[in-house]
Amino acid sequence: MGTVFAIILVFVGCCSNVVTLELLVREFPGCGNLVTFAQFLFIALEGFIFEANFGRKKAVIPISNYVIMVTMFFTVSVVNNYALNFNIAMPLHMIFRSGSLIANMILGVIILKKRYSAEKYLSIALVSAGIFICTIMSAKQVNASSEGSEEQSFSAFVHWLIGIAMLTFALLMSARMGIFQEMLYKQYGKHPKEALFYNHCLPLPGFLLLSTDIYNYCNHFSQSTPVLVPVVELTVPIMWIYLLINVITQYVCIRGVFILTTECTSLTVTLVVTLRKFLSLIFSIIYFQNPFTAWHWLGTFVVFVGTLLYTEVLSSIQAALRGTKTKKAE
Repeated sequence: MGTVFAIILVFVGCCSNVVTLELLVREFPGCGNLVTFAQFLFIALEGFIFEANFGRKKAVIPISNYVIMVTMFFTVSVVNNYALNFNIAMPLHMIFRSGSLIANMILGVIILKKRYSAEKYLSIALVSAGIFICTIMSAKQVNASSEGSEEQSFSAFVHWLIGIAMLTFALLMSARMGIFQEMLYKQYGKHPKEALFYNHCLPLPGFLLLSTDIYNYCNHFSQSTPVLVPVVELTVPIMWIYLLINVITQYVCIRGVFILTTECTSLTVTLVVTLRKFLSLIFSIIYFQNPFTAWHWLGTFVVFVGTLLYTEVLSSIQAALRGTKTKKAE
């Protein structure tokens, strides 16, 4: 029952979160810092009450280690959301972040001296190829949609390249954080609830550096179209409602993944998260009518085949089928 409940949380929470994020960035493309701050504040408050017991519970992992992890986590979250300011469409954003397997493998080989099977290297090659196809096609769309002089077109393309560079940096930083987290868990044991709290609580002072930007977008949100909330009979600007839903769904998504990690194998978790990303992508394309060519579909297909190959899902299915045939033969 716990596994089914966790899967429902992941699909409902994470998919809804992507939808509300797109609603926010379509209206105000630069609101990423405000969205990130709201998510961090909500999860930190929840963790302070239920995990840290209002500060009375001592951390198992030393705070100094959390400071290092938090610096990386804060950087990744802010850079990922801020990249949406640079002509990065939501579908490309989702596909690019699916390339975390590549970054994990590269840094795993360099830092942890890991060695992988030929199947793993093939899967990474497929994921890389898929992302490359989608990125190149998106680059062509940026050039095609840039109206005006050649200089303006080149400026838009450079703007987009900065966004791609930001996503690449965030991808590698996220992988490095994962390796650091893995090393901490080996030394101190797994404490995901504690890590979730400190990862969202400790970075909060860092948002002071972004306070002017956050304040400006708070004003923009307050000036958005007011809507009547039925139950409480209050008129609230629509963007604040979208932000509230986004924050809640982000929490539901993270909680669902946490439950999955305690109930299932890492293979199952990866498969569920991969399928969730695929559904989010399809919904984003259909509902928001994001431009998506046949080449984009090909790139997406290659990315997800590579992901399934990496997680050995295809091998597991083949083994199960062979087992079924053997039983029938007997």
